[in-house]
Amino acid sequence: MSQTIILRGDLQRALAKRMIDQAPYDAVVKIGAATRSTDQNNKMWAMLSDISRAKPEGRVHTAEVWKCLFMNALGHETAFEVGLDNRPFPIGFQSSRLTKAQMGDLIELIYAYGGEHGVAWSEPYEWS
Repeated sequence: MSQTIILRGDLQRALAKRMIDQAPYDAVVKIGAATRSTDQNNKMWAMLSDISRAKPEGRVHTAEVWKCLFMNALGHETAFEVGLDNRPFPIGFQSSRLTKAQMGDLIELIYAYGGEHGVAWSEPYEWS
């Protein structure tokens, strides 16, 4: 049985410590930063769609390709595999693995790029 605890205060930390003390032999504990939120994900896709429609610099890409371009610009690495048709294709650009902070950086980069290229946002600039 797997349980998730979000460490937001002393009570959650005490519970996590208690669970570790009571865990069976060979139990696995994983602690990491929270991943991106649904709101962040929805905002990112709205922004990527706005950029795709705006075609900045004459670039015509799907929202998915724009996501890969921005993630690459932030230094997120990818790998290439050879497809069944013998053409290379990228793998590894998964925004679902980003932390909230990394997703915030991605959204800020998209805002900056769109601002430099006159993209009309479908949502107001509201981000923290």
